[in-house]
Amino acid sequence: MQNIRLTRIAKSGYITISALMCVVGILMIFMPGLSIGLMGIACGGVMIIFGIVKLVGYFSRDLYRLAFQYDLACGILMIILGIITIFKCHSILNFLCVVVGLLILADGLFKIQTAIDSKHFGIGSWWIILVFAILAGITGLVLLFNANEGVEAITVLMGITFLFEGILNIGTIITAVSKEKTDKNEVIIIKTEEKE
Repeated sequence: MQNIRLTRIAKSGYITISALMCVVGILMIFMPGLSIGLMGIACGGVMIIFGIVKLVGYFSRDLYRLAFQYDLACGILMIILGIITIFKCHSILNFLCVVVGLLILADGLFKIQTAIDSKHFGIGSWWIILVFAILAGITGLVLLFNANEGVEAITVLMGITFLFEGILNIGTIITAVSKEKTDKNEVIIIKTEEKE
């Protein structure tokens, strides 16, 4: 029962934060003149909150255990980097680009593995995770290699990266997190397979 409650909290948190990332991404794309300080605080805040949600997701142990399998280390890393970003945002725009680029690239790579694992589980829409994982990974990589561009160009690029990452996370949660109410026979089958 506790696991079901944690899974619900993590799923809702993921969707909410991912939607917020999409909104922040759209604002950055269409309002590239935002101040560096405001951008750093927004990015840092989103990283901290998302890190907390990732930790809750990791400890929820949903039935498939696909969407949250890498979230312990990622969650801790996001919280630490979020705190650094908030306190150093005025002087480290390049650092912010590298941090966000690395996080998105790493998450994209992890989600590619999640997509492959989802396919093995027989989840029909595994390809949605794969497509957006590749897109998010590419934008993270592009952000890494363009950290020295002008402020407005970086803001737009970071906005695109946030948008793809938000869509990737929403797609992953909707696709790879098991239904909250499962058939008892399904649970027994999975437990039997684990023993073998």
